[in-house]
Amino acid sequence: MRSLLHMRGVAGLAKLALAFVACLMFLSGASAQDKQPIKIGFGMALTGPLGPLGKSALLSMKIWEEETNKKGGLIGRPVQLIYYDDQSNPSTVPGIYTKLLEVDKVDLVVGGYATNMLAPAMPIIMRKKMAFVGLFGLDVNHNFKYDRYFAMIPSGPEPQTSFTKGFFDTAMAQSDKPTTVAIVAADAEFSKNAADGARANAKAHGLKVVYDKSYPPSTADFAPIVRAIQATNPDLVVICSYPLDSVGMVLAANEANLKPKMIGGAMVGLQSTVFKTKLGPALNGWVNYDFWLPSKALMFPGTAEFLQTYQERAAKEGVDPLGYYMGPFAYSYIDVLGQAVNATKSLDQTEIADHIRKTTFKTLVGDVAFAPNGEWAKSRVLQVQFRGIKGNGVDQFKDPSTQVIITPTDIKSGDVVYPYEKAKNM
Repeated sequence: MRSLLHMRGVAGLAKLALAFVACLMFLSGASAQDKQPIKIGFGMALTGPLGPLGKSALLSMKIWEEETNKKGGLIGRPVQLIYYDDQSNPSTVPGIYTKLLEVDKVDLVVGGYATNMLAPAMPIIMRKKMAFVGLFGLDVNHNFKYDRYFAMIPSGPEPQTSFTKGFFDTAMAQSDKPTTVAIVAADAEFSKNAADGARANAKAHGLKVVYDKSYPPSTADFAPIVRAIQATNPDLVVICSYPLDSVGMVLAANEANLKPKMIGGAMVGLQSTVFKTKLGPALNGWVNYDFWLPSKALMFPGTAEFLQTYQERAAKEGVDPLGYYMGPFAYSYIDVLGQAVNATKSLDQTEIADHIRKTTFKTLVGDVAFAPNGEWAKSRVLQVQFRGIKGNGVDQFKDPSTQVIITPTDIKSGDVVYPYEKAKNM
């Protein structure tokens, strides 16, 4: 009897011990959940001309947020994205970042997408002395010279010339060398910077500029511009444009049967699946910049897994179904900031900026290190030629043969088909 009572007593103590452990575990879990999130604020183009690419970036950032929180967050705290639609309108940007910093009291900030949206944020960011990583901004820091700005764009330490350098180098390597060039650009921050770079590249190669004009961002009819270019009979046509302009230029050039030796250059939008499928065979022969395509040379640890997650969610989210252009970079630019927070174990902006400045980061787009001006230490802008496109289906753009990487040489997947007319009719 005493033995039975003893056994029951031991069992009771065991149950009590288990209950105590369970209580501790519950309290520990509750404590982790109760920790204040690290708030990361930004504006993003979710509507307007930049909206298709901005929404693709946001999905990528949400995937980063979810994966980071599954791993325990940053420095033991969950992360929370706080964002507002900048409507692809630069005038909204100062108000958004003022609200994020003064009302929402975010702990960290990153930039929105595109040069035109990053530049207006800079004075606000500088006044608050925040570390700031921007997404796809071309030479944003040229005038500001802010030592806490970092650009997630592979344009390298000389960003203006990098967008069209491969275009010019490719053209000048042909046996039938061009001698003249037309340059046309939207009257906007990115396009003006890219056009400045195109002029420098043209001068370096001794080319004569026979047409050099800009057009208002509100332009809807590009036929007069194309006819004016056609009248100068240039060997090369370099276009520096934003998404809707890029579509308009491709359609107008095809309609006018424009036949330079090469055409393209620095056209934003042609990297987006929605515009590729809209234009279809009209893109054949065009040579334009890009930042990432599913080439073996650009598949880094985690890239394939990220793209699988992204593409599984893209249809439901109503975003670019492939995510090649924006996805890996949008994930990586916020990940660089997160890595810096974990490495410094701090939210101190000076410590974070110092760490980013001196560190080479492992990311979905490869090793990333920054030059003193905040740009990538090494350029990796691609020049890609469209060819063999038939119809308007999405799946063909998964095939590397429709978008051949012609520069840089260590990543190229094929040689350019020259002149343009030959590639157009393949």
